[in-house]
Amino acid sequence: MEGITWCTHKYVMHGFLWYLHADHHEPKYPHVFEKNDLFFVIFAIPSIALIYYGFETPGFDVRLWIGFGIMAYGAAYFFVHDIFIHQRFKIFRNTNSAYFKGLRKGHKVHHKHLGKEEGECFGMLWVPMKYFKEAAKSKAKNKRVSV
Repeated sequence: MEGITWCTHKYVMHGFLWYLHADHHEPKYPHVFEKNDLFFVIFAIPSIALIYYGFETPGFDVRLWIGFGIMAYGAAYFFVHDIFIHQRFKIFRNTNSAYFKGLRKGHKVHHKHLGKEEGECFGMLWVPMKYFKEAAKSKAKNKRVSV
């Protein structure tokens, strides 16, 4: 799913559906909801349809599991992107995990570009390795200082 997400984010959200995604790149968007939140509905529709038709078919139907996969990735997106990275709910603020710090750094780099062009770091659960390495170095440095 991460590869599909990367391509969708780069070529759809930063492409022909930029008008829905643009407010997500505006600093301190003043509303609780963004037009970008409509992507939740856009991705939920095929998930619901695949789960429904997967249950309707007797025996093993791969559509059911693809639908559940999309749904699980959507839940991960909500927790990682909306709650952890953007702090739409003020929980999970402090972490000492190099993985999560790397994700947060990669996402900050993505948001430094306010327009749809020249973006980078389009993934959600995987960003370039350099951000994970930076976070691990920072964690090791802080550990040495505190000892």
